[in-house]
Amino acid sequence: MAKQRRTEGNGNGGDLGFEAELFKAADKLRGNMEPSDYKHVALGLIFLKHISDSFEAKRAELLADYPEGAEDPDEYAAENVFWVPKSARWSHLKDTAKQPGIGKRIDEAMLTIEKDNASLKGVLPKEYARPALSAVMLGELIDLISGITLGDDGNNARDLLGRVYEYFLGQFAGSEGKRGGEFYTPRSVVRVLVQMLEPFPDKARKIQGRVYDPCCGSGGMFVQAERFLEAHGGRIGELAVYGQESNYTTWRLCKMNLAVRGIDADIRWNAEGSFHKDELPDLRADFILANPPFNISDWGGERLREDARWSYGPPPASNANTAWLQHILHHLSPNGTAGVVLANGSMSSQQSGEGAIRKAMVEADVVDCMIALPGQLFYSTQIPACLWFLARNKANGGLRDRRGEVLFIDARKLGHLVDRTRRELSDDDIARIADTYHAWRGGEEADTYEDVPGFCKAARLEEIRGHDHVLTPGRYVGAAAVADDGVPFPERFAELKARLDEQLAEGEALGVVIREKLEGVTLNG
Repeated sequence: MAKQRRTEGNGNGGDLGFEAELFKAADKLRGNMEPSDYKHVALGLIFLKHISDSFEAKRAELLADYPEGAEDPDEYAAENVFWVPKSARWSHLKDTAKQPGIGKRIDEAMLTIEKDNASLKGVLPKEYARPALSAVMLGELIDLISGITLGDDGNNARDLLGRVYEYFLGQFAGSEGKRGGEFYTPRSVVRVLVQMLEPFPDKARKIQGRVYDPCCGSGGMFVQAERFLEAHGGRIGELAVYGQESNYTTWRLCKMNLAVRGIDADIRWNAEGSFHKDELPDLRADFILANPPFNISDWGGERLREDARWSYGPPPASNANTAWLQHILHHLSPNGTAGVVLANGSMSSQQSGEGAIRKAMVEADVVDCMIALPGQLFYSTQIPACLWFLARNKANGGLRDRRGEVLFIDARKLGHLVDRTRRELSDDDIARIADTYHAWRGGEEADTYEDVPGFCKAARLEEIRGHDHVLTPGRYVGAAAVADDGVPFPERFAELKARLDEQLAEGEALGVVIREKLEGVTLNG
């Protein structure tokens, strides 16, 4: 490709040293407390510090320019700043952190903030006074968090606290293993989705900037979408963010995560979930990013056989993968695009009608791109995963007419190990994948697309039909080209034969030695 598209970078200035050291220090304080419990303690305090800092910064601004507005909650709400009563401000908690009853004071602060800010009702953790929590630990944690934004103010402080909150979320997900994966999608996977979809309002293409996640977890998709927008000249607030989550605890994490980032969003919760109680039935989003739970078998599909969302066939009650794809397509706007993380089986399974649904989607030309991911990317599962990219209109204005064509990318060889069990995609890996997609998709700044054996292939529907509508990229991209070392085949063959003869001779000699040793062994009994 001629040139590389601009990417947003890793969002952390390329340096996670500060966040990592802070997490290590905070983790030492938890003692024997389980990470699943401690994360609410730590993240709740980081959130409290954030909203208090934002409030104090706005209050100082008002005292300087408009003193009579300093005690008016509406002045803060207009700037998307939460009202924080005096007793709930971080400075008050910090001053009394080492005094008895700190847990009770934190709970009271959380309750007071919820009372004065309707959007936070039921969101904040309020179990700091429980006997199991050490008052000494709470005091030391407050001291530690107090230093996060020392010397920073305004947007710098907000960004720093946002980075810390996001890093802590990832580390807690890693500590919790499978349970952690229920609320957190690895950043490198989210960044692939965001870089591919480029969530940005575009009037020329009739894209308003509505972003939706029907199983939004702790909100990582939204954070990265807003980060992309800002990195490319946009402003927070230009995207309209919508989400739904069925786990109440995770919904609370999401609300706090977005608030720390200053992202105003409509995030709904109910225990039934998006299939059985769709909170946003009329929403048609321009960008949908989702990481649904893989291969869910108890999703209650037998009660939804006649649902209007199943345009391509009723999903099997034994697996929700095709239900998620159709739910997402149902919510796409006429020019909308979606990126969905699913288990690899979704690309090839023929069980219980899944193959027929996949065929109907391919023939309806709503499948835009398929990506096979490397293993070990996820905290929660070792199941190989893939990315589905869906598009309502593959001939939409401003991009190349790609009807009757699907792009396949095999990214299984990309990524690097960050520890013994987990892999990450680098900035270069993400750029290579996204650049390939954008070159194929076309557009004003797009590079020239070329098939790369072993990595990417643009396949016509006729070829996909020849593979029975199986969408596994490896079937299409072929093998990577092997470099020609200039040695004629007869010479290479002779060399290989000689090496084989040598190895067979060594094997025979070793066999003789082994037999001699065995003959010298005396068998007892």
